[in-house]
Amino acid sequence: MGGNRNSGSASADTLTVPRALEIARNSEDAGVDPTVTAILERAISEIWQRLIAHPESYVLSKEEFAVFNYFRNRFHGSEIAQRAVERFWNNFQGETLEIDGYQN
Repeated sequence: MGGNRNSGSASADTLTVPRALEIARNSEDAGVDPTVTAILERAISEIWQRLIAHPESYVLSKEEFAVFNYFRNRFHGSEIAQRAVERFWNNFQGETLEIDGYQN
């Protein structure tokens, strides 16, 4: 476990959000690299700000949904979050397997 963990070999400048998400999912609970955490925290903050700005209309992209899904416990009980997830699914076209991190 944790074999895919990035031990500081990638900087925030070269690590993409999808790759950071993959690393975080494959890391043990206490073993997420601080660079990975910073990238994901910045991403979820930006996503949440867009949702707050447009709570009735913003539709998450597949990448945004994957990040939001990773942090779903943070938004437990939030009506804005619940409606955002509903809008995502109401607008999603494709196979659920295409969504990074989604599990039935």
